[in-house]
Amino acid sequence: MRIPHTILDSIGNTTLLPLRNIKAKSGARILLKLENENPTGSMKDRMALSMIETPEFEGRLADGAPVVEYTGGSTGVSLSLVCAVKGHPLHIVTSDAFSKEKLDHMKILGATLDIIESVGGGMTEKLTKDMIARAGVIAKETGAYWTDQMKNHDQLPAYQRLAEEIWTQAEGKVDAFVQFVGTGGSLRGTAEGLKRKNEKVKVFAVEPVESPVLSGGKSGAHKIDGVGAGFVVPMWNPELVEGVEQVSTSDSTAMALRLAREEGLFAGTSTGGNVVAALRVAEGLGRDATVVTLMVDSGMKYLKKFGDAL
Repeated sequence: MRIPHTILDSIGNTTLLPLRNIKAKSGARILLKLENENPTGSMKDRMALSMIETPEFEGRLADGAPVVEYTGGSTGVSLSLVCAVKGHPLHIVTSDAFSKEKLDHMKILGATLDIIESVGGGMTEKLTKDMIARAGVIAKETGAYWTDQMKNHDQLPAYQRLAEEIWTQAEGKVDAFVQFVGTGGSLRGTAEGLKRKNEKVKVFAVEPVESPVLSGGKSGAHKIDGVGAGFVVPMWNPELVEGVEQVSTSDSTAMALRLAREEGLFAGTSTGGNVVAALRVAEGLGRDATVVTLMVDSGMKYLKKFGDAL
């Protein structure tokens, strides 16, 4: 193995692991892509690197130029890592609705935080839009490069590479891919990559039952970090998905705890929701099917929230 030049060289090439004890009644195989193996413990390392390196290469982001972003935390932590290595000052707009561990991680990596207060610690459409508006103001006032993750197509190649990894590791045996929707970029890029390999791969989006906007329902508050913006995000492409599964905050949390206790996999609540939805999808596909979903990040980012739930 070659010695990496920087920590950024260790992003990607994560393990694809079959669940052993949490099984679909149909007998279908559930594979979990362990994105917690990335440097910050999150799949967002992939998109953060792509959103910085692409504009650097194309001349849209100068060496040492400042960067700004709004984030529920994981993207912010990943951008904090990338910007620290590459020497870009980073201003993050976030909220007290998200885990303190993530906010502290961003500070430790050198980011400046602008924290917007939530109502009752819940994620809502208004909070998301307030964060976006504030990031826009900072970009205008300071001249910082705004990565604007919900509209940034620079991230899609990173997730298409994720699809390549999944396809190779599963030896071309992928019947369905299931994932919670946050910005929409990871689901879109991964779906595009898998469907290029085999147009018959079924893709299912996941959203909070408390805020089922992708299903045509009303926006509401939920407590699943990093997903369910409360409105239909710009990169959402319904033509790429065969269906939308709705999962509650409580079911997502319960499954995250099951993953820890039955599989030894300590993940966040969105991962729990991914697995709940993957099990549902597996029931309709039969014994010989393979369903892939993501361990989005490490549960170490949510220790306080899990402690409160115990």
